[in-house]
Amino acid sequence: MRIQDLPTPCYVIDEGRLEENLKILRSVQDRTGAKILLAQKCFSAFCEYELIGRYISGTTASGLYEARLGHEEMQKENHVYSPAYRPQDMEELMRICDHIIFNSKSQLLKYAPMAEKVYKETGKRPSLGVRINPECSTQKDHAIYDPCSPGSRMGIRSMDMDEEILSNIDGIHFHTLCEQDSDDLETTLKAVEEKFSDCLHRVKWLNMGGGHHITRKGYDIERLIRLIDHMKDTYDLEIYLEPGEAVALNAGYNVTTVLDIVENDIKTLILDTSAACHMPDVLEMPYRPPLKDSDEPGKKPFTYRLSCNTCLAGDVVGDYSFDREIKTGDRLYFEDMAIYSMVKNNTFNGIPLPAIAVMDKNGDCKIVKEFDYTDFKNRLS
Repeated sequence: MRIQDLPTPCYVIDEGRLEENLKILRSVQDRTGAKILLAQKCFSAFCEYELIGRYISGTTASGLYEARLGHEEMQKENHVYSPAYRPQDMEELMRICDHIIFNSKSQLLKYAPMAEKVYKETGKRPSLGVRINPECSTQKDHAIYDPCSPGSRMGIRSMDMDEEILSNIDGIHFHTLCEQDSDDLETTLKAVEEKFSDCLHRVKWLNMGGGHHITRKGYDIERLIRLIDHMKDTYDLEIYLEPGEAVALNAGYNVTTVLDIVENDIKTLILDTSAACHMPDVLEMPYRPPLKDSDEPGKKPFTYRLSCNTCLAGDVVGDYSFDREIKTGDRLYFEDMAIYSMVKNNTFNGIPLPAIAVMDKNGDCKIVKEFDYTDFKNRLS
């Protein structure tokens, strides 16, 4: 089956592009000795975990379900961080996770004794760490993703670090970037060293979080390598990075069909995919996803507004122009749809979830997951 033969709407994972990204990440690991983990909050299509696991060191999770998925499906290093853990989840997390990162002193002290209990029972102790807040904002466009903003709930400030925390941890974690280059990482690391250098000398590992756009064209990998080497050599640390987007960047599509065309000052294509349901970041960030064979409005002869078949008036993807007139029944291909789309989609309005397909290096596709009415019904009651 080829991509043009798939049912729509359909997410398509491009294994060739995925492997290209993984090779870049593997080269960073090989050159620095750092360990790179897949942030499952961005991409958790576990049909690809065997492939991903050939190149990087494991997974990181935001809670029990993601941690369980990484443990079951990749079976490599398994890390977890959450702003707060539910008591009923902690014993399982202690048993299946190699690193557990806490957001506050109170959470650390509450659950640290459980690690000793698990060690006595299993002979394996998870490595404990805390998230820090370097209080250094590098966000320019997406304030919603700035964990260093005033009043942030994310991480422990340097003024709040104390001996009781340090005596219970093996490592430190920070996550301050979002789709950023290594120059912003350098800025952040200067703040980390300025405020937490004493702590860095006392721990075994440093996790630099995610948001590193390592596989994006133009990303300064050489600077990243210098920064990793500096932190590793200066403080004798094991270094971790947790990219999500960099793993599956530009490695997927959302294939959609034009159901109708309506006109009210501008021609609007009604698609069988939805920004609100299938590409939530379009409205949340917001951003304009790339679309194959299109350009900015007015750049090509035919301009259309792309919208969806929900009742939400603002369920609009954006305005795009084309070389040809678009007709009902035509297929369109949104690009860079492997990241965040599948993990954040929903069934608002009872809109069906897209199928999930995999496309190999030869362009051959196979459907790995289809959804139906029962998926909508059974999640509600």
